[in-house]
Amino acid sequence: MIDKLQKVIKFLFSRGIGAETIRYIIVGALTTFINFAVFTLMTRVLGIEVNISNVTSIAISILFAYIANKFVVFRRRSGSIAGLAAEFAKFVGSRLFTMALEVGVVHVFYYILGYDALIGKVSANVLVIIANYIISKAIVFRKSASSGSSDSDEKR
Repeated sequence: MIDKLQKVIKFLFSRGIGAETIRYIIVGALTTFINFAVFTLMTRVLGIEVNISNVTSIAISILFAYIANKFVVFRRRSGSIAGLAAEFAKFVGSRLFTMALEVGVVHVFYYILGYDALIGKVSANVLVIIANYIISKAIVFRKSASSGSSDSDEKR
């Protein structure tokens, strides 16, 4: 299994995909797993209503995603409490936007089109993952000129 993972990583690097993007893919997969596991547990095992389960699973995955994206993916440290609070607010705000997108898509698939809720959730997550990366990179964890961050990490 480790050998296959190493081959995939080497392939991605050979295609110009940087370390940050690979970290985002891995963290994104874990975040998505948490989201789906909580959703499935709540809907299929506990019998909780789809929208309540969806919002709860997204909220839990947002908390995990903030910590993992901050420290693992984008490797950002906040210089002050105010900086941390502002960054967290931007992250949560952006995730609330994409949560609304996800809830809307799942609602349409399940309640309007009559598909299984999990099909709607998978479809919505494709859009959400792309939007979350763009927003996180461009707005939330953007490198500032004064941060001293280098792009050398991207090449590793």
